[in-house]
Amino acid sequence: MKKIAFVLIGALTIYGCGSDKPAETEGTLDTEVVNNPATAEGETVGTDSNAEVPEFTFEKEVHDFGTIVQGEKVAYSFKFKNTGKGDLIITSAKGSCGCTVPEYPVEPIAPGAEGVIDVVFNSDGKSGQQNKKVTIVANTVPNTKVLAINGMVEVPVAE
Repeated sequence: MKKIAFVLIGALTIYGCGSDKPAETEGTLDTEVVNNPATAEGETVGTDSNAEVPEFTFEKEVHDFGTIVQGEKVAYSFKFKNTGKGDLIITSAKGSCGCTVPEYPVEPIAPGAEGVIDVVFNSDGKSGQQNKKVTIVANTVPNTKVLAINGMVEVPVAE
């Protein structure tokens, strides 16, 4: 029994340690294009005033859609500009719940270029004041940005 366990462990070690390079998959970005000098402690290392760090500048970060009737879908486009010195790469954008769905540009945004993050809120099953967040992860410092949509959802009155 010990001999079989030893053989299995040896085989797993030999076959499990193939290559140090991860498998290439379609749709993934090469990590070489992401240059984020921030450390886990929030400090920025190795940067100076000439650092090629991208930066979001949004026209507005909070949108109030007012009062809507339950079941309506409302949308808003958060417009931004890369006011930094490097290509801005958004790696993800997630809503605080399934009713809030963001869409973001997947291509790098050059310094000075503009982009849009479209957010759709589905009020089906919701009522009262709604405050939803969209968290964007990018190669900026800090690497997250939070946008918000707010509004009142009224339940339709039965006749």
